[in-house]
Amino acid sequence: MPTLKEYKEFILEKLDLLNNITCRAMMGEYLLYYNNILFGGIYENRLLIKIVNSNKKYNMQEQIPYKNAKMMYFFDDINNKELLKEVIIETCKDLQDLKSLNKKKR
Repeated sequence: MPTLKEYKEFILEKLDLLNNITCRAMMGEYLLYYNNILFGGIYENRLLIKIVNSNKKYNMQEQIPYKNAKMMYFFDDINNKELLKEVIIETCKDLQDLKSLNKKKR
């Protein structure tokens, strides 16, 4: 079941504490970026965030976004905008650090 556009808009409203959030439609679902870093997406009306070391401390439930995909964390406390902001910033910092580390290895 693809994500409803109304749910996408609802999630984007919850992300209003962050500047530079972009959303890209992809096969009925939505990819989410913060400062051009892909941190998660909206899949079947669920906000899912990539798993990195820094966000493991939040004890979020692991879920699969779609068949044969990597597990992601389900962010279910959607009304807690401050926590959501914190999780996304930490996740993106880790993702940026991983990207930089991979570039250095090449």
